[in-house]
Amino acid sequence: MIRFWLHLFFVLGWLGFWEPVEARRARFKPIPPKPKKTETEKAIERLAPGQNINIDQMSGKWYLLSVASRCRNLLESGFKVESTTVTWTITGDKVSVSTVRKLNFQCWEIKQDYMKTKTPGQLFLKGKRPTENMDIMVLETDYSSYAMLVLKRAGKMTMKLYGRSSEVPDNIVDKFEFRAKTFSLGLDVIFQYPDYGFCESTEKVLGKI
Repeated sequence: MIRFWLHLFFVLGWLGFWEPVEARRARFKPIPPKPKKTETEKAIERLAPGQNINIDQMSGKWYLLSVASRCRNLLESGFKVESTTVTWTITGDKVSVSTVRKLNFQCWEIKQDYMKTKTPGQLFLKGKRPTENMDIMVLETDYSSYAMLVLKRAGKMTMKLYGRSSEVPDNIVDKFEFRAKTFSLGLDVIFQYPDYGFCESTEKVLGKI
């Protein structure tokens, strides 16, 4: 009788540990290691606003002069970009941004609300979904003639050069292109915006996004 129960215990134990080969493979399938981040990705993560940036002094009108980006919409447009201006209105922790540009031969105003953060020189734009959230950093500015900004979203970045007028000195343009190159944004993905044909009034308004 004892031998019977020992034999039964052994069989049940063996059945409990047995499972099809496919199941064992799925169960013990190794998890592939995460791909290593490139030097550019690491540089983007370490990116921080310039020192002692005072967001309040950024208020007023700016002309968009250049954009360094691998944005699909820009690349597909074949470098056909329209003259663009932005106006910052700052109230407390809120920065209301009005962008005026042409779209389908009409002048549009696009309204957005950036929020100040605890980091001087850094703003935040909340998207409809977490993946659409965006960080905005002022890398460098003298407030009176030029400003270099970085927009980060979902691990990707875009650099923008603004001026208080439609032109800035060549040394500022060179500095912008040099800084963009450090993030693998070379001349092949730098878009120069026209310095003419700005909208004097708007026909369409796109609400806060």
